[in-house]
Amino acid sequence: MIKDGGNSGAGERDEAALLGRRTGLLSRRSFLAGSAASVGALGLAGCVTSDGMSLAEASKLYGPVPDEKFPIPAIDVSQVDPKYYRKTVRYDTKEAPGTIIVDPGNYYVYRIEEDGNATRYGANVGRDGFRWSGDAYVGRKSEWATWTPPAAMIKRQPEAAKWARGMPGGLDNPLGARTLHLYQNGAYTLYTIYASLAPETIGNGITSGCVGLLTQDMMHLYERTPVKTKVVVLPA
Repeated sequence: MIKDGGNSGAGERDEAALLGRRTGLLSRRSFLAGSAASVGALGLAGCVTSDGMSLAEASKLYGPVPDEKFPIPAIDVSQVDPKYYRKTVRYDTKEAPGTIIVDPGNYYVYRIEEDGNATRYGANVGRDGFRWSGDAYVGRKSEWATWTPPAAMIKRQPEAAKWARGMPGGLDNPLGARTLHLYQNGAYTLYTIYASLAPETIGNGITSGCVGLLTQDMMHLYERTPVKTKVVVLPA
């Protein structure tokens, strides 16, 4: 059973609060401007992070995706702690391969692989008062999903009321390019794992309980995650 640490009806992403302080409600344009220059800025093949990935390798991993419906800019990896770059790690668990494990206390999402390994992604998670734990599953998947702010968010942030009937998919949409919608017992929990273009949010608690991965990481996870995949959210 999901244990909601705050407003149980407010699982949809609330990164709008953070974005609003910098760019106006729900806009990412300032993030995109910096992201577009990341490949040139990080062409330093000799610079290696503490996790063993060079900045040039990270820049390639999180480079632009121009062939999408809405072309995706590169991530400015200089704004991401290298420990949050995608990586294959050892992970001991009884969960079956393919299971997704969210570790909000350490800001990681794991996809369990064969032979005791896991693919690890850096994440942003729920802020204090909005964290939850428990088991769920992927009930549906969306590309460039429509985002509808829940009533609780509109009450907290009246500016979001303009999207009460839904914000179309696009680069400014808080759900981003790919979304995994989490269900429990046949019902949508309002929680998602979504794609973020805001690199400085990774490793932080900013949402109303949803979990965000860098867009390139989210696309990698999305392609390997069928509907009905089990999702385990650990206590923070």
